[in-house]
Amino acid sequence: IRYLEESKFDAVLTDPVLLCGQILAEHLSVPSVFFLQGVPCGLDFEATQCPNPPSYVPRVFTQHTDRMNFLQRVKNLMFELPNYFLCDFVFQPYAKLASEFLQRDVTVLHLLRQASIWLMRLDFVLDYPRPLMPNIIVIGGVNCAHKELPQVGHALFLILVLIDFCVHKGGILCCR
Repeated sequence: IRYLEESKFDAVLTDPVLLCGQILAEHLSVPSVFFLQGVPCGLDFEATQCPNPPSYVPRVFTQHTDRMNFLQRVKNLMFELPNYFLCDFVFQPYAKLASEFLQRDVTVLHLLRQASIWLMRLDFVLDYPRPLMPNIIVIGGVNCAHKELPQVGHALFLILVLIDFCVHKGGILCCR
């Protein structure tokens, strides 16, 4: 730990499913960047305060769409209920570890809420589209195999990325 404290890191890039990276970022007082597809039990949406109501957002393995009748909405809610108990069981050791290491009471949601940027490997073609917070950046397709684009494609791709970036940042290009 002493080596890490003396190294003067700028940030911690971590996957929040295992919260050890975030605990370390809290200890070093540096910003954290999350790189993930999703946290089990929807904790990512709860931590970022994104709307995720079980009565409207289809849950995994239900095969529902966003157009559900009343019984489908009830089934959707029933698929969500075990998550509340499962998450407490699975993530409680991390809360205990963080509280002991940081020497203060810490919850899992507190740790997740400290992230500066969430790099989410989501794609609205495959996942249910939903509102996201400004510090969540969708980077769908980052794990796909690389294919060479024609020369014109590179310039077009760069322009589309810059336009998308400017739109998401309110028209302000803030690259370094």
